[in-house]
Amino acid sequence: MTRIVTDDDLDGLVDTDALIAAVRAVHLDEALGRAVQPVPTLTETGPDTVLLPMIATSHRLGLTAVKILTDARANGPGDGPAQQSTIVLLDARTGARRAVLTGGRITRERTAAATAVATDALARPDARVLGMIGAGPLAVEHVTALRRVRDLHTVQVWSRTADRVAEFRTALRKREAADGVAPIEVRAAADPRAAVEACDVLCTVTPSRTPVVEGVWFRPGLHVNAVGAPPRPDHREIDSAGMARATVVVDSREIQLAKSGEVRLAIADGSTTPGHYATELGDVLAGRRPGRTGPEEITLFNSVGVALQDLAYAALALDLGP
Repeated sequence: MTRIVTDDDLDGLVDTDALIAAVRAVHLDEALGRAVQPVPTLTETGPDTVLLPMIATSHRLGLTAVKILTDARANGPGDGPAQQSTIVLLDARTGARRAVLTGGRITRERTAAATAVATDALARPDARVLGMIGAGPLAVEHVTALRRVRDLHTVQVWSRTADRVAEFRTALRKREAADGVAPIEVRAAADPRAAVEACDVLCTVTPSRTPVVEGVWFRPGLHVNAVGAPPRPDHREIDSAGMARATVVVDSREIQLAKSGEVRLAIADGSTTPGHYATELGDVLAGRRPGRTGPEEITLFNSVGVALQDLAYAALALDLGP
């Protein structure tokens, strides 16, 4: 019998530490040939809507995930969020359908878990201040996950409105109380530059089409997680100078070259070459390629989000591990 799982069913179900470990494991699996995920094809389904079917198979877990993601940036109040997704989980050998899951909560939590894995691998061990560009639900998930891998004491957050920052603070305090952790200090940054220049680890979690962060602001030793841009090759949060200044690690090289605006636009204007994006997170975890090589190096994890992360979450939530 197929299990139907909603966001409400998943509320509080998956432990953050366990999810970080599961996401780390599937990235390592891909590097070691125990998992595969082809490059998805972007299809226009409306005047301003695209559909992205994302597929991944874990041979270790014996599961295949098919995520159907839509990005409808013109959605109004009655249309639902701009991004919506559904995940179908299959038995990799027989093709039998194991579960159908709504993807909103899964996407937020597995994205933050992947950022935590990358931050643990790439950020300086003494990182204490987190910078956050964007203050929505994804920002709350990132603070929660990153506190599991670094002893952070302050988050410098910037959003376009003071109300948004206030909502972020309230949501974060509620999450901290539920998790039983001490409140982290939250400071509102006057502008994106102030947030960048004050932090050791930076997360960008906006759906921006044009860069909100400039590479000239990067301090030596900074680690950046570029997370928020939707799967459109003309959207990016980090400018070309930022991509060129940093040692870049990606979640999937081929998928990045196909659909990451940060990558494609920096290559198009000559700031970088495809070789700049040769290192995948799994390669760093497996010790096949270096990540950070010195305390002054600027590192950047460019995240487009991949179906293996959704698969890892679903397997954990449904207790389908080995």
